[in-house]
Amino acid sequence: MTTVRDVYDFIDSIAPFSGQLEYDNSGFLVGDPDLAVRSVAVSLDITRETIELAKECGAELIVSHHPVIYKPLKRLTKGEAAYELAASGISAICAHTSLDCAVDGVNDVLADIFSLSKIEAVITSDTPVPMVRVGFLPRPLSPYELAVEVSEQLDCKLRWCDGGRPVETVAVCGGSGGNLAAEISEMGIDALITGDANYHNFLDAADSGLTLIAAGHFETEYPAVPVLAERLQDRFPDVVVTVLKQKRTIKHL
Repeated sequence: MTTVRDVYDFIDSIAPFSGQLEYDNSGFLVGDPDLAVRSVAVSLDITRETIELAKECGAELIVSHHPVIYKPLKRLTKGEAAYELAASGISAICAHTSLDCAVDGVNDVLADIFSLSKIEAVITSDTPVPMVRVGFLPRPLSPYELAVEVSEQLDCKLRWCDGGRPVETVAVCGGSGGNLAAEISEMGIDALITGDANYHNFLDAADSGLTLIAAGHFETEYPAVPVLAERLQDRFPDVVVTVLKQKRTIKHL
């Protein structure tokens, strides 16, 4: 019999929760560790929508990337995701920054999507663990060609700036990595692909000759969800593992 604790221990072995950043809240967040698990739902986020989907597939456990409880709760009321989980008897394990930096985690999945070679895990000044992956493209691309490739591979609309030189080396950082633009450029890397970046991140990038591509938070992290689900299914063949088809919250006109 597989339990919530068994699933937690496995995730801890492939994406150690001890590696999460100080501000994070990864780990076992809701439920009963000794609960028997016959069905696991895997998602990027735990929302009312994904909880309903988990109920439909009979899941006793949701494994997500983003923590369902991130900041200290001052109340817990009907309609809030953590309450709805507990009321439904569904447990939650969340692997956030621990999965970002893990081998075969969020950023290794991104590196694979763009067929990077000679991949290195890089520690930046604002993180004590290697969040960023750096590697070489199969062939040099212009900044525009890379932007098109990212848009096609991640099926997204994006924002980008032209670093003004051919791109051979690329850094990837799923989620909010725009603040790394200046540091990545100082490393001599040609481009940074991330989820979120602000106006000043783009200014820093353009001034330093770095092509910066912001492809969306969801778009750069969701590809790791089916990979995690596959690893869970391989480890627990008697458990039904389902990837929840989460809708993108941010719309584009």
